[in-house]
Amino acid sequence: MVRKKITLKNATIYGENQTMHKGSITIQNGKIINLGKDFFPDDETEIIELPETYHIVPGMIDVHIHGAAGADTMDATFNALQTIASVLPEEGTTSFLATTMTQEQNKIEKALENAGLFIEAGQVEGTAETLGIHLEGPFISEKRAGAQPVGAIIKPELELFKQWQELASGHIKLVTIAPEIEGSLEVISYLQEQNIIASIGHSDATYEEVVTGMKAGASHVTHLYNGMRGLHHREPGVVGASLLHDELTTELIADGIHVRPELIALTYKQKGNERVVLVTDAMRAKCLGDGQYDLGGQEVTVQNETATLKEGTLAGSIIKMSAAVKNMMQFTSCSISDIIQMTSVNPAKKLNVFDRKGSLTPGKDADIVVLDEDLEVVMTFCKGDLAYRRGVEA
Repeated sequence: MVRKKITLKNATIYGENQTMHKGSITIQNGKIINLGKDFFPDDETEIIELPETYHIVPGMIDVHIHGAAGADTMDATFNALQTIASVLPEEGTTSFLATTMTQEQNKIEKALENAGLFIEAGQVEGTAETLGIHLEGPFISEKRAGAQPVGAIIKPELELFKQWQELASGHIKLVTIAPEIEGSLEVISYLQEQNIIASIGHSDATYEEVVTGMKAGASHVTHLYNGMRGLHHREPGVVGASLLHDELTTELIADGIHVRPELIALTYKQKGNERVVLVTDAMRAKCLGDGQYDLGGQEVTVQNETATLKEGTLAGSIIKMSAAVKNMMQFTSCSISDIIQMTSVNPAKKLNVFDRKGSLTPGKDADIVVLDEDLEVVMTFCKGDLAYRRGVEA
């Protein structure tokens, strides 16, 4: 069925190759079909007039999110993933990686199988697209477990990973792994061969061990600074290696809690907009507020926008991507174009989906976000379907 055309006009449009003031963007059948200042409507076109102070940007891609609105990837149900996919457009996220965590093997396997089947079933109209799975744990360091249950951590095993990838219908796209652990280099090499992102995280690796991991194929860092050996003037550790090597893209949780604003500014100055990927690392409490929640069988307390385990360990975040964007601009004085690089372009390129996502250009998926002058989300389109409109109930 041919769907009607929709044209958004008058706002500033941040296209892949140019920024247009008072421009127009037309979408039909889930794709962007026209972008520019010339606008020739027909009777079949729905025209949405926007204030000149508004911004039209590509949909954001969150490669590290566990849950939201009471749902978690580890719940291993279609309903949980559907809940996450339904609420993410409110914050401008149009696609994501369903992220697991360290648990007993049977629980991980149920979550992987469920997520694989969910992805195979296809995107539900008006929701964010699940681009794949981020396997965070259990191939990590006990010393740097953070909120990952230490008792369920295991050594990396290539054959086990292959079994898990089969269970997941081939949809594992990113794996967080500690390169210093026995068996990890073999897994990292295999991941590179399969075009799966090997991400260094929850790791106590020395600088030399990180470099060895990079040589094996690691190219990404999971939530920089959190759950890893820090920077020391005689041992650069994971943090030092991440800041020094351009081959590594680095995730940042820009909530001002996981990483101090000053250090986010320093990281941005060192890595630049092309090597930072903003993530939320959000857990099920996002969108729900203060209270007691579950994370991998552990009780999490959310208070004052901070999620912690009983002993005070940070347990993911509750930040929305739209808030992370505003924080990043405040902490670093970066531009909207820089933000687009960190929330859309970089993750799309990293996941090898830049041919259809990550920028506004004709032929790509109509994943589009409208922001007001305060950078609040006004509207979100997922593959051309209006998934969120401020003030309108879904």
